[in-house]
Amino acid sequence: MSPETAKSLETKNKLLEGALRTLTEQGIAKTSARSVAAAAGVNQALVFYHFGSVDELLAAACRYGAEKAVARYRDRLADVGSLSELLAVGREIHERERAGGQVALLGQLLAGAPTHAALGPATAAGLRLWIDEIEQVLGRVLAATPFGEFADPAGLARAVAASFVGIELYEGVDETGAHAALDALEQLGALVAAVESLGPVAQRAVRHHLRRRGVTGQDR
Repeated sequence: MSPETAKSLETKNKLLEGALRTLTEQGIAKTSARSVAAAAGVNQALVFYHFGSVDELLAAACRYGAEKAVARYRDRLADVGSLSELLAVGREIHERERAGGQVALLGQLLAGAPTHAALGPATAAGLRLWIDEIEQVLGRVLAATPFGEFADPAGLARAVAASFVGIELYEGVDETGAHAALDALEQLGALVAAVESLGPVAQRAVRHHLRRRGVTGQDR
């Protein structure tokens, strides 16, 4: 990599980090080329040189932030061995990301999506990174349970992701209620774990009951 390319990449990363910091600390309404450049410690003209517009910078920062966040937990998610463990890890991630300002950031991205054309698709793409990781875990852990043939990992991954997004936003107005929701999800995981611990005869009975009820997994 040439010195010019390295310097350009360094400047772009400063702008991406500056955009995320500005969104988190000042909110979408106060995020501008000037405020981002100030946070990044560069000339504001570089916003337009590297990204073309503030909206495109924010979209790139959204994807950049999501990629970094998912990468932090990819190994941890790969070690998950059960649904209850996945929900526990989800709560752990939630607490760490909230402490790091990521919950506030997500709220600002969602708030800005209706008025910043590039931000909605970028936020959806960032959430998709999480959904893909969760789907892989669900596909793996549910396959060994009585629910494996009836589960839809893709749909469940979206439901889990949507639940945690909703809880993160809900926490801003009712922290006690948000924690109660997290507790309820963990209780659900415990119930599934209890079924997993049943003997083969009982597990066959569960499968038989689900088949009689017409429960089927979705095409994946």
